[in-house]
Amino acid sequence: MTLFLEHCKYWIFDLDGTLTQPVHDFNFIRKELGVALDEDILQHLAALSDQQRSIKVARLDELEHFYALQAKSAPGVYELLDVLSGKGCRMGIVTRNTKAFTQLSLSMLNLSHHFTDECIVGRDEAEPKPEPHGIQKIISLWDVSPSDVIMVGDYKFDLLAGRAAGCKTAHVSEDENLQWPELTDYRVNSLSKLFEFI
Repeated sequence: MTLFLEHCKYWIFDLDGTLTQPVHDFNFIRKELGVALDEDILQHLAALSDQQRSIKVARLDELEHFYALQAKSAPGVYELLDVLSGKGCRMGIVTRNTKAFTQLSLSMLNLSHHFTDECIVGRDEAEPKPEPHGIQKIISLWDVSPSDVIMVGDYKFDLLAGRAAGCKTAHVSEDENLQWPELTDYRVNSLSKLFEFI
């Protein structure tokens, strides 16, 4: 299990709930935007008229700015990223958040130096996960084989996107129940545990 992780030089991460602790209250966001509890927020917004979308995106931006300012580092994130940087690994982020708020969260946590601007892909730079386009964009930039890349995330969309892009996948979750095993190559309960494997 650990051989690939030990030698992997190309790492793509989700942000919220992976590099950072979960702070978003998605049910509150859905209520604020008039989105059903079982409906995907970004898909809901995409289906609206331009005028309606503009109004709701402005409110979503306000909420996401608030959450970006509350960002808290996930356990083990500093150790993991420091070691990967020290090994000369290339790292990227693919998030359903915006690039600007991702950069704000990274800045708040003093993690910005690990990620170049072009290796941060938000929902405005590519179709959001579970589509693989953001991951593919970074892989193309790196000019490497997808099979040499690992996508690390906490949710099904991260794993689906990684699989669709042809990457290895790592699921980070404290949940004792093994979710989405068919999409997961490596499962760890924290970044600290992932750090142990490299």
